[in-house]
Amino acid sequence: MTTTPPSFTRLPRLATPSASSAQNPSAARQLPTGRLGLDELRSAVKAGLVDTVVLALPNLQGQLKGKRFGARHFIDRVANGSAEMCKYLLATDIDMTPVDGFDLTSWETGYEDVAVVPDLKTLRRVPWMPRTALVLGDAVGPDEQPLDVAPRQILRDQLTRLAAHGLHAQVGLETEFVLYRGTYTKAMRVGTGELVPASENNLDYALDHPPAMDRYFRRLQGALSRAGMPVEAIKTEGAPGQVEITFPYGGALSACDRHLVFKHAVRTLASRVGMTATFMASPQTGVASGLHVHISLTRSGNAVLPTPDGELSLIGERAVAGLLSALPRLAPLYAPNVNSYKRYVPGSFAPTRMTWGFDNRTCAVRVVGHGDGLHIEVRLAGADANPFNAVSAVLASITHGLDKSPDLPPACLSNAYESVDAVSVPVTLDQARSAFRHSPIAQAAFGVDVVEHYARLAQIELDHHRTAVTDAEQERWFTRA
Repeated sequence: MTTTPPSFTRLPRLATPSASSAQNPSAARQLPTGRLGLDELRSAVKAGLVDTVVLALPNLQGQLKGKRFGARHFIDRVANGSAEMCKYLLATDIDMTPVDGFDLTSWETGYEDVAVVPDLKTLRRVPWMPRTALVLGDAVGPDEQPLDVAPRQILRDQLTRLAAHGLHAQVGLETEFVLYRGTYTKAMRVGTGELVPASENNLDYALDHPPAMDRYFRRLQGALSRAGMPVEAIKTEGAPGQVEITFPYGGALSACDRHLVFKHAVRTLASRVGMTATFMASPQTGVASGLHVHISLTRSGNAVLPTPDGELSLIGERAVAGLLSALPRLAPLYAPNVNSYKRYVPGSFAPTRMTWGFDNRTCAVRVVGHGDGLHIEVRLAGADANPFNAVSAVLASITHGLDKSPDLPPACLSNAYESVDAVSVPVTLDQARSAFRHSPIAQAAFGVDVVEHYARLAQIELDHHRTAVTDAEQERWFTRA
């Protein structure tokens, strides 16, 4: 599936609340985007349509963490100020365990609070949560500046670096996940017994979905549309129970904001119908779920990746060269877990070599589209990636290409899995962490503090797995050792 790039002479913009709708409660209920202005939130609260506001901080792993507020309290005390949350939200593992080794916070400093400031541009209703609105927030320090390790701020910094070249990014995200029948518990064996894929066969591009999946798709599509996040397309994929969702192009920050809200909707709606959705990069042996980043660059509203003849421009060539050169050194940002690297298998449609080509899905970087719609698809990130970090890695690599003009290898015209002379995609988190931590490219793009912060996060994952005995090990060796 290829997300459709925008028309660059008239870039699409998210609708913003008008002055008239801000004064009219009925207009607020009819907003085409599902987004709310603060005055519209007040009207919705007064009308009994909203009684709760969730303030959510995107954490290191790409989850939404935060607090539920009474809507009136949020309006009176939080909306134009901030709320306090423990700073370890940006310095902990997936289990929310207080861990040593982060400069941001620790036992020594008492795990102090941090102020989380609502970004009211992200305020929207979330129909899968009754009478609830959601707003994303930014963690800010005592100087009232966003913390530099926070995922949203990392992405803002990369957008600023790109803007120094007079360029702006439009991003479309395309993600895969696997839907299972049953509610997951740690005692279950995934794929057999109680938790099985929602479909039994390869339903890639199928239009005859099982009734339960079809009902789920309708609920999900409707809920996202009412939240102001309409999908571009939904399709089933090659693995049993696997689904791919494509979103329209938009600004990079808003695309990532919406992606985290989307994942919340996917999980919540699945659990309500007795199913479980997973965004693991490889939830079962032989199953690979990706997060493909489609990106276009504009200058003054005009596309710059294609030439007037629809070929790849010099800027486009430098962008591709930068991606191939830098991305192998930034892997913890788009492949953050031990499991992430089990996706990189030949024949899986996940790349194994740092190659590029025109409309070639075996490559890590795919140039696709026609005319002004020519754009870049980066296929390296897994579905488990934090979208802010994955897009940041892409933008940092493009900026590296523009700054340093690395050599562009020839386009791959055949099966990239057989391109043995091309640089390999990192094969383990350990290898990726070492390359990232010591990379001058990473340090120049993100700063030493951010690099050390995310290298520490990768080490925590490695330490967790180093002594954990897996079912696969038991199955292979229990009676044979």
